[in-house]
Amino acid sequence: MKARIAIRLLPLLVMLCLVGCRIKITMNGAAIDYNVYKTVYVSEFPIRAALVYPPLQQTFENKLLDYISSNTRLRTVDTPNADLQIEGEITGYNLSPQAVTENAYASQTRLTIQVRVRYTDAKNENKDIDQTFSAYRDFDSSQMLTDVQDQLCNEISEELVDLIFNATLGDW
Repeated sequence: MKARIAIRLLPLLVMLCLVGCRIKITMNGAAIDYNVYKTVYVSEFPIRAALVYPPLQQTFENKLLDYISSNTRLRTVDTPNADLQIEGEITGYNLSPQAVTENAYASQTRLTIQVRVRYTDAKNENKDIDQTFSAYRDFDSSQMLTDVQDQLCNEISEELVDLIFNATLGDW
């Protein structure tokens, strides 16, 4: 008898809980008020590093624009008078030996890419950011950089874009 009453009241309790609670969940982590922010300007990210790999600029810029387009409802514009601006440059592209073996040779090499980002919020200057982001990937020293460079640049660019998005538009 009590079990039947509990079973009949369970849907009512669930509905009351759902009506009384509002949970906002975003799948991408973006924390943007679309009533305030409509546009974003993403500038070119020229390479200012001592070592230059020309395709990196286009790879990074495309990944950043694609990520913003697919994870926000912001409209990208070609002029810097947008609600939000993301500007910067690729400041580092470095190789360093890692995991030195007993015969003093490195068994791993690390490719590190650094990107300086200036994020400007035209509506709230307290959210402005001027920060350098860095990411790296290790590869076996027996491989030639030219053989793994494209793959590594893609992976590192994806990580950098994620870090930049979380620090700016994601507002973590």
